[in-house]
Amino acid sequence: MRSTLIFPTLLIALDVAAALVYAAHGDWKHFGYWASAASISVFATLM
Repeated sequence: MRSTLIFPTLLIALDVAAALVYAAHGDWKHFGYWASAASISVFATLM
């Protein structure tokens, strides 16, 4: 992995983890927020 992708990968992993925690608690509004943040980070990093 390139060293320039380490921080974005960690950020994406934390966003996904936060989304999963909110989904487990049934808080769909916050789940959507964190899932969207993760997807935006993926597309901004890899595209």
